[in-house]
Formats: sequence, structure tokens, C-alpha cells
Amino acid sequence: MNQTLIERTKTAFRKKFDQNPILVFAPGRINLIGEHTDYNQGFVFPAAIDKGIVAAVSKTNDDECIAVALDIEDSFSFQLNNLQPIVNGDWKNYVVGVVAEIQKKGKTIENFNLVFSGDIPNGAGLSSSAALENSVVFALNELFDLGFSKEEMIFISQKAEHNYVGVKCGIMDQYASMFGQENTALMLDCKSLEAIEHTIDFKDYTILLINSNVSHNLADSAYNERRTVCERVSRALKKQSLRDVSITELEAKKTLFTNNDYLKALYVLEENKRVHDASNAIKNNDLEFLGQLLFKSHEGLSKQYEVSCDELDFLVEEAQKNAQILGARMMGGGFGGCTINLIKKDAISHFTDRISKAYQTTFNKACSFYQVNLSKGTHLIA
Repeated sequence: MNQTLIERTKTAFRKKFDQNPILVFAPGRINLIGEHTDYNQGFVFPAAIDKGIVAAVSKTNDDECIAVALDIEDSFSFQLNNLQPIVNGDWKNYVVGVVAEIQKKGKTIENFNLVFSGDIPNGAGLSSSAALENSVVFALNELFDLGFSKEEMIFISQKAEHNYVGVKCGIMDQYASMFGQENTALMLDCKSLEAIEHTIDFKDYTILLINSNVSHNLADSAYNERRTVCERVSRALKKQSLRDVSITELEAKKTLFTNNDYLKALYVLEENKRVHDASNAIKNNDLEFLGQLLFKSHEGLSKQYEVSCDELDFLVEEAQKNAQILGARMMGGGFGGCTINLIKKDAISHFTDRISKAYQTTFNKACSFYQVNLSKGTHLIA
């Protein structure tokens, strides 16, 4: 956790509001494997990371709430009795959405001030939105003694995104950000919300994220279109979700679907199996097999689910050529963001130097690199 970030947020809050705030850290997340399976009630394998958002909050006697996004020097005020989605409200809707969803639970909160700041790279697909939502709900829960459990809080965060941001996200991002543990990934069943903790020893390897710096917007129709396809296939097979469909069942009814819909549904079923295979690989300390699963996941995301882009495909193809990288894939909603790479620690410098030049030459833009560690979930900062 970034101590400079904590001090910066606390200092800014005190300077603006002349109060001592409650401080909360909510991490971003990576997902080892299991992409676009969460909203299909499937399986995912996320972990909280040591980059995130620090939120500072306190009560106020003023007749309005004030929220400040420190990094972009933006702020706004709002009334608790008149909460509506804000047109082009970007980050503001995450804050307002969380407050509104708390109120829908019948809880009363008073006016408050909020300042937040983060070190999650923008647009990298590391779930800065879930981190912001979780930081706000966790801080308000503490400030007003609302009595929410962590599980109740992640659903408040998710509903805020559905109803105020317009992204019909699954629960994975909020769950990982809230429940993460150090050196641990969570094999999460998105139907039962039961998670199995897997302590991972990466040995001589580490996780390197490469940001394509291609901006993506999950509120785009493309994300919701994929979800619609999955729901359409489930309904045709008279199932609640693709989680309840086997590959054999899908193959038997293949003629009911366009090839496009069939391939997308098949990807989800195959990805669920890869999550289980990854669990076995981690239990057996078989990093080579885990890496192979990452490469296969990317192939499915690119060719079947069609949520990749030229830049992400290029980064994964370059990783496949390097013997020091066990596996790589695009991570997150797609159409931009990061690739996740399982790379030998002593190979990072040479690889990043070479790939940055090749990427610049090919796409006339820079890519960015972040080494991350698996970290503790949302918590109060003492």
C-alpha cells in the first residue's frame, strides 16, 4: 500500500475541510483467469493488488455533501434527498450510486465530505470503479455505523454500477477488492459467492501487467451485447445461465444458434473449465500449466468472444515468443486495457525494453508496465 498516497489524501482532506477523516483503502484487482464468466454465474480467479484507492470521509454540519476527486482536481456537491444519475457524470455517478443504494436499504446517512485519490492506472482494466465503490460504501458504513456485512457492501457497489453508471457488471470486481488476501487468489463461484483461497508461490516468477494504453469504456454497447448473447443462449436452452449448460448440451443444440452466438457461449463454457484447471495447477505448484491456460484463455477471448484488439493480440503474441514468460492473456472487459504476464523476475528488464520499442514502432504509441503483488482487500487504515 502506498504510504505517500495515504498521506496525500489525508493532508488534502484536512486542508479543505479542517477535520480528521476516517481513511479506507480499497484495492484494484487482477483476474488470473476466468474472463466474462462472472455475469454468467460462472467461475473466476481474481486477486486484490497493492494498488488502489484511498478514501477520506467525515461527517459535516453543512446542508450538502461534497466529494473531491483529488487526482483530477474535480469536485461536486449533492443533496441526499435528491439523488439521480448525472448525465456524463463519470466518477460522480459511482459516488452518488453508492449513496442511493445505501438509502434503498432503508439506512439513514447524514451529510458527509469525501476526498479520494488512487494509484490504479487509468483505463488499465484493474477495476478502479469497484475500488472507488467499495471505498465509499466501506467508509460510510464505518462513519455512520450502518452495520452492513462485507457481502452486503459488495452488492451495494454492484447495484450502483448497474443503476447509476449503466454497466451490468458481474460481482467479481467488487468481491475481489473487498475480500482479497495477501499472496492469495480467490477461486470464486459467482453463483453461490463461495470462494476458495489459493495461496500462490510464484517462485522465480512474478506478475507483470502491460497496459496497451488503448482506452476502453465498459459502458459501451459491446460489453452489454456480449451479456445479451449469453442470456439469449441460456434462455433457448431453458437454463438460468450458461453456468448450468454443459459443452455437450450446447453442441447438441448448436443448430439453434448463429455461429457467432454459439462461439461466444462455447468460450464461456471452456473458460469455466480453465478456471478449474488453473485451481489444480496452483495446488500442484505447476506454473507451466497455469501459463498454458492463460494463453488458451486469450485465444478464446480474441477469436471466439471477440473482445480483444490488435494491440492486445500483439502483446500476447510477443509474450508467446519469449521462453521466460509462462503465460499471458488480455485481462478485463476487453477492447483495450492490460495483458497479464507470468514472467521470470530476472527477465523483466530485457523484455520490457524490447517490447516497448516494438510496440511503439508497430502502433506509434507507448505501452506501460506495472509489477503488482497480491494484497489485502478493503480495510480501514489505522
